[in-house]
Amino acid sequence: MEIMHDTTSIYEEFFGTKEGECHSFSFFRRPIRNIEPLRCIDIPDIYRYIVRPYAKQQTEMLRSITDKDNARKYKAENFDFCTFSGIFRSRNKNDLLLHSELLCIDFDHVADIPSLKDRLLHDEYFETELLFRSPSGDGLKWIVAIDRKGWEHCRFYQAVYNYLVAKGYPAPDKSGSDVARSCFIPFDAEAYINPKYKKLKDENFFTTRMGECPF
Repeated sequence: MEIMHDTTSIYEEFFGTKEGECHSFSFFRRPIRNIEPLRCIDIPDIYRYIVRPYAKQQTEMLRSITDKDNARKYKAENFDFCTFSGIFRSRNKNDLLLHSELLCIDFDHVADIPSLKDRLLHDEYFETELLFRSPSGDGLKWIVAIDRKGWEHCRFYQAVYNYLVAKGYPAPDKSGSDVARSCFIPFDAEAYINPKYKKLKDENFFTTRMGECPF
């Protein structure tokens, strides 16, 4: 009689995901001129940052600024950010240490955010890892897992861009083709995280004052 062995690792049994599936990437402290990463984080880490009030004050302030130039300057000075597509020695494409196999797809000036959000969550090809509103409030940041199969980041991003446009989605920002592209991290209490991270997303290994980033 053949004995069946359980191949589930202790990590997978406890956390609900296979080890290495959390897609690590670099996290940076504001302002945007900073090019030195603070540390590596993963999807559950940044989800906890987004849904908790670490950037709530800045997000509300940004959305109250009506002048575009002033809003851009405020965002650059006051929001922490990350490079979803990889771990970097410094924020430069030539200093990429490891690709995360994630893409950050940025939809700006969306007319119907709830409709687009629902459509992205049910996309037939890409599984959503994380989805949240942009700092300005009128766009969406869609984080998806990919398998580049040796393709350069910029070429793979262009292929995804073409797919989305062909499917009738709003054209995303082409800046995501830069592997070192920064993504400002806002507050969004209704951010979506893939259910596979269920056991990880509510963990908190830090004890910090309200409003202080645990990173």
